[in-house]
Amino acid sequence: MVSLLTELKNLFGIWFYKYSGPTGLKSIAAVMTELGKPKPTIVAVSGLSSNTGKTTLVCELLRRLPGWEAIKLTRGHYRSCGKDPDGCCVSELLQDRPLIRSGREANYEKGKDTGHFWDAGAANVHWVIVGEDQVEAGVTEALSRVASPGVVVEGNSFLDYVAADFAIMCARAGENKLKTSARRTLERADAVYLSTIDDCDTSIALRRFEEWRSGLAIDLNIDGLPIFTQLELTQLLESIPLPVQAGGLCTV
Repeated sequence: MVSLLTELKNLFGIWFYKYSGPTGLKSIAAVMTELGKPKPTIVAVSGLSSNTGKTTLVCELLRRLPGWEAIKLTRGHYRSCGKDPDGCCVSELLQDRPLIRSGREANYEKGKDTGHFWDAGAANVHWVIVGEDQVEAGVTEALSRVASPGVVVEGNSFLDYVAADFAIMCARAGENKLKTSARRTLERADAVYLSTIDDCDTSIALRRFEEWRSGLAIDLNIDGLPIFTQLELTQLLESIPLPVQAGGLCTV
């Protein structure tokens, strides 16, 4: 069976080499640019834990970045995840190669993350469904489909293979159940976004987060990282290096 990387070689008429880490995919992006397919500006949205407001933030960004696309990365495994299969499990969708569903007809479902992205104004949405060892190939193929000047990507493991132009780590302004990949992902973050469930002001959100962080048995280093809440979305957008052709920001 022809591998995905082989198909990409054939598609672009050039040899793509497999790397392990952001440096490798930077090289792939450079080759794509040489072929007349420039790399889009990539904004990554990850989370310290589940339920940190990642999807909500992606939607807020898409509303303010007209013409941008979105990528939803779902990493699964060949067994039941123990959760509601209608809500999260993708084991039945896993194949011997990454599955990428692009376009509204392929992935719009009201109430699901991809549906939220479309409703927020995404120009296109790509749902990447991969096994543990397919993340790099799936991410590469999804990025090759992006036609807009910018794309917002939701998913933690994405940053193991792509050096984003701007990476945002989402956390609750309170207790977070750390993912095993959280510290590694945090090292690549450019900003922290604190979500709340009670619309508290920024000072209270920061205090709650610091109280939780100070009680950890491990060192969660965020020194030097700017911290934003929903009240500072405009400032967060201003921190993102936008392509000139992106059409500007929408602040409403």
